[in-house]
Amino acid sequence: GRGGAYWTPLLYFWAKHLIQFQVGLFGPTLTINKNIESSSLFHHKIRLTSFLSIQRFLISTTKGNMELGSSQNGGAACSIMWFFKDRGFDDSSIHNMFTKCKRLQGIQSERASQNWDYLKSIGIQERKLVNLVSKCPKLLALGLDEKLVPMVQCLTTLGTKPGEVASAIVKFPHILSHSVEEKLCPLLAFFQALGVSEKQVGRIILLNPRLISYGIESKLTEMVHFLTGLGLTNDGLIGKVVVKHPFIMGYSVDKRLRPTLEFLKSVGLKDLDLQRVAVNFPHVLSRDVNKILKPNFDYLKSSGFEDAQITALVTGYPPILIKSIKNSLEPRIRFLVEVMGRQIGEAVQYPDFFRHGLKKKLESRHKLLKQRNIHCSLSEMLDCNQNKFLMKFGLLEAFA
Repeated sequence: GRGGAYWTPLLYFWAKHLIQFQVGLFGPTLTINKNIESSSLFHHKIRLTSFLSIQRFLISTTKGNMELGSSQNGGAACSIMWFFKDRGFDDSSIHNMFTKCKRLQGIQSERASQNWDYLKSIGIQERKLVNLVSKCPKLLALGLDEKLVPMVQCLTTLGTKPGEVASAIVKFPHILSHSVEEKLCPLLAFFQALGVSEKQVGRIILLNPRLISYGIESKLTEMVHFLTGLGLTNDGLIGKVVVKHPFIMGYSVDKRLRPTLEFLKSVGLKDLDLQRVAVNFPHVLSRDVNKILKPNFDYLKSSGFEDAQITALVTGYPPILIKSIKNSLEPRIRFLVEVMGRQIGEAVQYPDFFRHGLKKKLESRHKLLKQRNIHCSLSEMLDCNQNKFLMKFGLLEAFA
């Protein structure tokens, strides 16, 4: 209606300039998508949130002040206690919820029941709902039409698969307590400014809903500065990192990413190698040096690899530093040496050896080649799909 026509340009102007302010924080080396104003997803979110703003205003106006007086709190607390008991919460859980959320003492069981039923209606199973409410009891105290419904409706427009929104809420129930206009819309615009496509921006938020709790200026921009410092200055590169590993945005730059970066440098990786790690294997950057990377490095040394060979392995296949020693590295090295009868140096020439499945690929292909007394390099054996492998070594007839 006419209210929407008034609010839409106002919200659009506000969100647009918020992003322009963020662009200034990124520095001159980062190329930002200049077409964010024309993004259909961006306009869609603004139109949706404009409507929800008016809806929330009308609801709050017609309902008036619904706060309970202190004389009513005792009855409300008793009512909500029975609500929790009826749904299987034990005394310890109830106590913890009242400690976490003082507002529970002032709400009636009717509101809690409405919110509970609504969360079930969007696909959250009741057994999961008990755990969800235990983590975030304020969900029962929030206004249904003022808070829960607007956020769920907006998240639904981001999803592409059934159950995605329910799954995101189960992962991080606090997402429902955040504001669509003040948190979600700026977050959507922020990622689009980094080059994340409209299709992917919803996916990363639903995959890692905790993103909505991070401050754009205080946390997310710091991560952008870090990645820019690695040399990821081309348009859209940082967006690719976020799409590939949305959880990287939650790690501390100083406590996790920078120490990992320094360790990789000490292993022998150069600037271009580090950029490749960031873009293609960003999950490597987010692993703990002392708990994962260094133990893997030490294991490779104890297996007979020299420092220069380890540098070549990590440069060629960075995830070798985060693979499970017991379940991945050890059985593959043992198979290479004891079963295949090869030298570990052959893995240095083809680091992707550690990428291939042991049972499905390594063992089966080695067995076929051995039966026919065929000798070849690891790359010739593994660096192709099954059909090309069979054709290359004249094995198609055996599988006809």
